[in-house]
Amino acid sequence: MQTFQSVDSYIDSFPKDIQMMLKKLRKLILDIVPEATEDMSYKMPSYKLNKKPLIYFAAWKDHISLYPTPNAIEALKEDLKPYATGKGTLQFSLEKPLPIELIVKLIKLRVLQNNKK
Repeated sequence: MQTFQSVDSYIDSFPKDIQMMLKKLRKLILDIVPEATEDMSYKMPSYKLNKKPLIYFAAWKDHISLYPTPNAIEALKEDLKPYATGKGTLQFSLEKPLPIELIVKLIKLRVLQNNKK
C-alpha cells in the first residue's frame, strides 16, 4: 500500500465514486467531532480526540472499512449484523450506499468511549 502525506492525497488516489464515499465519511466524522484531529496513521486516514484514537477508515478493492476499536464493534454487534466485521473493523460494500445513520451512531459511541478513558 502506498504511503500518503495527507488525507486529501489519500482520497484523491481513488476513482471518483470511491472518493465520494470517502469524502462523505470524512465529513461525517468532522461534522460530528469538529475538535477531532485528522492525520494519516497506518497508511490510512485517522482521527483522534483528546490525543486518543477515535476512528480510522480505508478503501479496499471491494469495500470501505471503518476501524472504530473492538469495544465499539462489540457494543453495536446487533446493529452490525448485516455487515462484515472483525475484531476492530467494519466493512461496507462499494456496491451499496453507506449506512449513514449507523455510521453516525458509531462515531457518537466512539466519542463517548474516548471521553471515558
